[in-house]
Amino acid sequence: MLSEQSVPVVRATLPAVGAALGEITELFYRKLFTARPELLRDLFNRGNQANGEQRKALAGSIAAFAGMLLDSPGSGPDAMIGRIAHRHAALGVTPDQYKIVHEHLFAAIAETLGDAVTPEVAAAWDEVYWLMADTLIAAESRLYRQAGVADGEVWHRMEIAERHRETPDVISLVLRRADGRPAGSFRPGQYVSVRSHLPDGARQIRQYSLSAAPGGDRWRISVKRVRGGTGPEGEVSSWLHAHARVGDVLTVSEPFGDLTLPEGDGPLLLASAGIGSTPMLAMLGHLVATGSRRPLTVVHADRSPAGHAHRDEQRRLVASHPDARLHLWYEEPGDPAAGAATGLADLGTLDLPDGLTACLCGPPPFLRALRGQLLRRGVPAHAIHYEIFGPDSWLGEG
Repeated sequence: MLSEQSVPVVRATLPAVGAALGEITELFYRKLFTARPELLRDLFNRGNQANGEQRKALAGSIAAFAGMLLDSPGSGPDAMIGRIAHRHAALGVTPDQYKIVHEHLFAAIAETLGDAVTPEVAAAWDEVYWLMADTLIAAESRLYRQAGVADGEVWHRMEIAERHRETPDVISLVLRRADGRPAGSFRPGQYVSVRSHLPDGARQIRQYSLSAAPGGDRWRISVKRVRGGTGPEGEVSSWLHAHARVGDVLTVSEPFGDLTLPEGDGPLLLASAGIGSTPMLAMLGHLVATGSRRPLTVVHADRSPAGHAHRDEQRRLVASHPDARLHLWYEEPGDPAAGAATGLADLGTLDLPDGLTACLCGPPPFLRALRGQLLRRGVPAHAIHYEIFGPDSWLGEG
């Protein structure tokens, strides 16, 4: 909660700070990487830096947090903090790194806003920053304790036991611990980080969902190659497609992620697009393996049947569930099977039960469209959960 003296200062300056956040975050990252180039090389996603998505995410999270402190002072932004904390834990972020961020962020604020940053303004926004940072540090510490590791010590070596080509752009890698120990449990829907040593010496990190149900001594991830076009080509996904082979050893994190299979036996919607099907496969596989009978609606949208990764597996799992229905949409026609339609996913055509809980995963346009459709159908916002592969701009939360 903001102090009494900071509330009016933050309220008065939030419009100006918010309007300048894009410029501030751009300058912040430039200062940070000039002073600490190893952070860009070995921690931050260079692709998201190149396309500006990380700057948008940072600006959005700061603005959203400040707004919540002003509008809901008695409650915390749990959903946003939880999602960021899981991402940070999967990267092995430690408390000392928040001091580094603070130094360069506030230098960027002072340089961008100039004389407008009076001592009073600086103190108020310093309070905003440390309230957010301390909340994240505490949340990340809890996640590390739950994983049974020290802060930031999330990495271990895993050997590729199997490699499978799922589509022209998707491979799956089955992983086992290199030390022979069991891979460990995880909650269906969670992801792991993979740290890859690239040819230029960088150790870039990317997150991949665990795409099969927990159980046994192995994990499976599915990697979609990000091809160039409107943005930079995915350097880690391209490297894994080209070089990851059976017997190779990867550096992999403990599992994290807050989009997990909701508890209970009420009706459930699992809706995905593209490679967003991967966490849903783990949830679906777990429901089948545990004999769940909860009513289940499975929705998937893709460009074409040929590009639908794990398509046969998804059909098989749905067929194995006693009360599940599969609905498919492809932008390009070509699947004559029942349940496949042409075009974009449209929940308005489906009979959704009362008391539904929804889990969504896919690109932002898909998430915005389906979330809007569900809200119009009367599904409350708190019953709609989502995962986005990439930085989150925090638009439309709540």
